[in-house]
Amino acid sequence: MKNTSYAAVLGRKNQIMKSAVGLDYSQFESGSIGFDYEGMMASTKLSMDQVMEVMQSFNVGNTPLIELKNITALARKYAAPGKGARILVKDEACNPSGSFKARRAALSVHMAKQMGYKGVITATSGNYGAAVASCCAKAGLKCIVVQECYDSKGLGQPEIVEKARKCEALGAEVIQLSVGPELFYVFLRLLEDTGYFNVSLYTPYAIQGVESLGYELATQCRKQFGKDPAMVVATNAGGGNLTGTARGLQKAGCKVPLVAASVDLKGLHMASDTQFNRKSFTTGHTGFGMPFTTWPDRSDVPRSAARPLRYMDRYVTLTQGQVFYMTEMLVVLEGMERGPAGNTSLAAAFSLAQELNQDDLLIVQETEYTGAGKHQNAQLAFARENGITITIGDPKDQVPGESIILPQTPKQLTATEVDLTHLRQSLIRGALGDATTMPIENDLRFLAGETGSDLNFVRTTITRLLEERHETN
Repeated sequence: MKNTSYAAVLGRKNQIMKSAVGLDYSQFESGSIGFDYEGMMASTKLSMDQVMEVMQSFNVGNTPLIELKNITALARKYAAPGKGARILVKDEACNPSGSFKARRAALSVHMAKQMGYKGVITATSGNYGAAVASCCAKAGLKCIVVQECYDSKGLGQPEIVEKARKCEALGAEVIQLSVGPELFYVFLRLLEDTGYFNVSLYTPYAIQGVESLGYELATQCRKQFGKDPAMVVATNAGGGNLTGTARGLQKAGCKVPLVAASVDLKGLHMASDTQFNRKSFTTGHTGFGMPFTTWPDRSDVPRSAARPLRYMDRYVTLTQGQVFYMTEMLVVLEGMERGPAGNTSLAAAFSLAQELNQDDLLIVQETEYTGAGKHQNAQLAFARENGITITIGDPKDQVPGESIILPQTPKQLTATEVDLTHLRQSLIRGALGDATTMPIENDLRFLAGETGSDLNFVRTTITRLLEERHETN
């Protein structure tokens, strides 16, 4: 019998993952800092045409690209003369499970069936679980969803609790856990005991599924408007949404600035039991966005295929109050009720559109469905129950975990820039580890690609870090 202690199971994680993903990550390793990222992505041997065929077989994709004319008109009232791009949204809520994550799930579940797995397992608290359950129902595979749902008092976030019901309705077995390190342990145990496929958010299959979104977005925009967008905004959490979209745009030959957007939850620790229910967003926030941007391989596979810093041209944040305000604005002005993840990007787009010319196209890359637990009223009520004050005022005064401040006017929907240079330096510092000498040329080139920078930036950053260490010692 295998040792099932926490330490023993975590010690076998690479072996478990290799069996559960059907991919030998070691073949891409260099033995140093860098690894063959593009080789890993190409190892699936799937063309874009093949990916699109899989999407079609699951009735996923081909979602409408909708112009938000009323919101555009409102944004122009706060813009300089001639400014205020046309705001459009890719309505991914039209997918069978209600979000863009159906694209990740469709390709992953397809590959699991192709490789002969009898079932799949996913660790997720949100939309991905529903997407995987939906695709498994169509493919005839078993599905287990592991959720980080409750704090130590047994109090669950309304959005996560709702997702459990949706997953079960779609035929999945749902295992709900409290916040903490037990999630990954239970996940590994289940993979090992069942022999099921790990439909991780961070495999090449998952990211290539999202590539279909970027590719489709570009081709639709050209067909409907005769040109490429001037900017695309994508909500950023674990990085797969942005990475896949960027790669899909590239494959369509669409060179466009890509802006990441997250809800600012600075100061809240995502793994803290006492802080778990003091946030009103389960995804699309900086608690995931920042650490996954600067250390992508913190995911549940040896090497994450989601590497957002390679692709983002800008990174902006919004407050919780601003996103809730935009959620209501979308309902009132456009008659569309959608969930908070996509509306994070839409809140950013309202501000960013004012920088662009009126004949430019700005595309918000996705929407998600909304429901009882995901609705802003449910989230605000839950926040009040957890001691969060809800007021109307200046959103910039909001303190995550203590207050939510709804804007007084649309003018207060302003995106805050994140310093990408700082994030790039942080990634390089982490990759350098305890090294005391300049890495080899191949590693420097890898870091330049990894940070979306160049060799000069990488060398300069490492030189300064090594000098600081020398002075400290």
